[in-house]
Amino acid sequence: MTRIAVLGGTGYAGSHIVAEAARRGHEVTSYSRTTPAEPVDGVAYVTGSVFDDAFLAQVVAEAEVVIETLSPRGELEGKLEGVMDRLIDRVRAAGVRLGVIGGAGSLRVAEGGPKLMDTEGFPAEILSEVRTGEALLETLRGTEEDLDWFYVSPAGGFGAWAPGEATGRFRIGGDVLLIDEEGNSFISGADLATAVVDEIETPTHSRRRFTVAY
Repeated sequence: MTRIAVLGGTGYAGSHIVAEAARRGHEVTSYSRTTPAEPVDGVAYVTGSVFDDAFLAQVVAEAEVVIETLSPRGELEGKLEGVMDRLIDRVRAAGVRLGVIGGAGSLRVAEGGPKLMDTEGFPAEILSEVRTGEALLETLRGTEEDLDWFYVSPAGGFGAWAPGEATGRFRIGGDVLLIDEEGNSFISGADLATAVVDEIETPTHSRRRFTVAY
């Protein structure tokens, strides 16, 4: 059993990770601004603000692994990088493992090819979020070797608008977007969570990014 803290544990990715980790018997605490309408049995829910240093300190102090699932929207727009800098400092000092859930936009469409966010037709309205996610990945890559982290880029078609189902079958890749035979890139929230908890239980991507898709 691992003590897992999920920052943003009531959001789309976070809530799936919370549920899967609890299902497997881990000690899970969700940290968010509000409590969920339907809490998961056995999960502790803590509310607070990521701008409060005491709140971030609590997230790290009570965990062996911290999973960060925050999105740079709303009050976090333009501020998530600063929050992550403070979180990284605390995680590193405590010797805690850090997992970050990012996006697909910074993945390359092929080996040596352009990044997805640089391709024609990529939605301009989410470019700012994608660039923030990429900046967080580069920050992690620039940290000292004593910080154990992993960064997850879900498939391109990942989100609450296309929840999908739990299949237990998916592929793991590196820095290149995974697509199926029809050219689609998709992963359900449940299967992404399975991949994340697999990584927590059996670490195979220390200080690396990986992607998950069907």
